Amino acid sequence: MAGRARKVIPELPGSRGPRKIMKNSIIASAILIAASANAVAGQVKSVAAASKQPAKPPISSPNAPPASRARVLGSSSPGLSTGKAGSQPVQTSVESVLKNHPDTARVRRTSSPPTAEPTKIQVPAVSRNAPQNPSNLFSNLTNISMASTQIYRIGPNDVLDIQIAGAPQRESSLFTVGERGLLEYPLAREPISVAGLTTTEVAGRLRQLIKIFDNPAVNVTVRDYASHAITITGFVSAPGRKILRREAVPLYAMLAESLVLPEAGRATIIRSGKPAIELDLKDANHMATLIIAGDIIRVSGAPPAQTEFFFIGGGIGSPGQKPFHAGLTLTQALLASGGTTVKGDVRIRVSRLGPNGRLVTADHNLKKIQDGKVADPVLEKGDRIEVIRTN
Repeated sequence: MAGRARKVIPELPGSRGPRKIMKNSIIASAILIAASANAVAGQVKSVAAASKQPAKPPISSPNAPPASRARVLGSSSPGLSTGKAGSQPVQTSVESVLKNHPDTARVRRTSSPPTAEPTKIQVPAVSRNAPQNPSNLFSNLTNISMASTQIYRIGPNDVLDIQIAGAPQRESSLFTVGERGLLEYPLAREPISVAGLTTTEVAGRLRQLIKIFDNPAVNVTVRDYASHAITITGFVSAPGRKILRREAVPLYAMLAESLVLPEAGRATIIRSGKPAIELDLKDANHMATLIIAGDIIRVSGAPPAQTEFFFIGGGIGSPGQKPFHAGLTLTQALLASGGTTVKGDVRIRVSRLGPNGRLVTADHNLKKIQDGKVADPVLEKGDRIEVIRTN
């Protein structure tokens, strides 16, 4: 540059001013370049030092949604080291991000059970392939209590009305229980065994199995009763098969439905595995007997009045077996048997079975009885009377 300056500005003879000014300019430029280089080097050092320091975590707002926090925490690039040699790279987990995503949270809440678990109902396991006899589902009951008159347990061929609050209206909400006691409900994952359950228990089972609604409100009622049947025959105007709407029903309720005839007086209950039960329809306690499914009731006429007898023979107009009634006396029995046929003094011998099984005999003078000298004896059922002539 000095050579160029000398060429551009020639030095005049006898004067050194311009050369000195040029020299000072060159020195000032060199000083300025050196200062700029030092400033650049300082900036490079500060940047390098800053790159070695760990990055501070971003300050998240306390009101930021969980999804925003999840994206910030998961924004580190795969393969970055923690700054120490040999440390494992920090990998971003997709599952950890999805768990905090609002949409994923909604799906998880829908599929998970509520905080307060519903009451679990113990239902006896029923194999779909095991053969069952529907007629035996509710028979052979041994303990019948009055509580049975307040409940109904579902069985085959019952028609259930299933309503879900908030669900779209279907063409029909009626479902028939199958012969095996299974209920095919479209919103449940599999057939449900409902034999022996109450409507409340069935509703609880459906709440556990229906997953398209979050804790649905299910209401189950019996529309048509079919599984609890009895048979009534005999002295009734409407015999045949009758349906029970409870586990047990009093006898008088079923007889009223069957229209018992006036001449009916007895009922015989035939129950599987039990001896026949004879009941008197005039007895209020008998009429309150509880009837269960599978019973056969035979209504018959009133039994004939029990006839008791005494026996008479000897000198009598009509010997033999005669009807007896309470308070019958000896002279009345003689008159009812045609009177004595013996002339003169007559002795009446009465024989009666004693407590030890032996006959006890007593003789009576008919003339003294007729004259009022002795009392006319009162007979008992089964007495044996013999009219004997004394002379």
